[in-house]
Amino acid sequence: VRLGGELRLMKLWMWNLGWLVLGLAWLGPLPELAQVSFAAHMTLHMAVVAVASPLLAIAASGTRLDPVRRVPSLFSPIPASVGELLIVWAWHAPGLHHFARHSLLGFVIEQSMFLAAGVWVWISAFGGSAPRSPSRSGAGVIGLLLTSMHMTLLGALLTLSPRLLYSHHHSVWLEPITDQHLGGAVMLVVGGIAFLAGGLWLTKDLVGDGEKLSSRLAPASFQRHFGSAPHE
Repeated sequence: VRLGGELRLMKLWMWNLGWLVLGLAWLGPLPELAQVSFAAHMTLHMAVVAVASPLLAIAASGTRLDPVRRVPSLFSPIPASVGELLIVWAWHAPGLHHFARHSLLGFVIEQSMFLAAGVWVWISAFGGSAPRSPSRSGAGVIGLLLTSMHMTLLGALLTLSPRLLYSHHHSVWLEPITDQHLGGAVMLVVGGIAFLAGGLWLTKDLVGDGEKLSSRLAPASFQRHFGSAPHE
């Protein structure tokens, strides 16, 4: 399916913007700041998973770069959301979190897995044939909303916890507990809103498809029950 000129241009902008966000996140000050600030670490995490990943995935969807068109069985939205949940929660366990914040190897592995998990979820929801099939859009809604829920839950846990969940906070600007709460708020707001917005976008597509189907079926249904269409 050939993409229209405006759609191709929009996807090109999204593709370039996604790589720009990723470059700023990884090559800017955030990786160094993340070693001394949990809030900076969480901002980096959200930049990769909730900003760069959807931009890159949606830009690639429906093009020759879309892996869903070649191996759709590996890109089912609901299993992808479960896989992303396991990756995110595992890397926020104290041991792996410490490894990622204080080891270059740990940081590279963590960030690579975050990017892969984010793209996996978003391309599973938005990829495939163009236009998307209602079944994939419906599964995408469920997958993205599940992801939004677990992001919100983890963010709320970090924000509302009355004690430190990590013993290696060394923020030079904030009290450790305040730093943790701020990081949780970043995840709660950015992560929750990004995945919720993606789910609502696909819901809009489903509603539009339903309205189009109803408009096509209505005349046929009328003729089946009442004979020929009424004349004015």
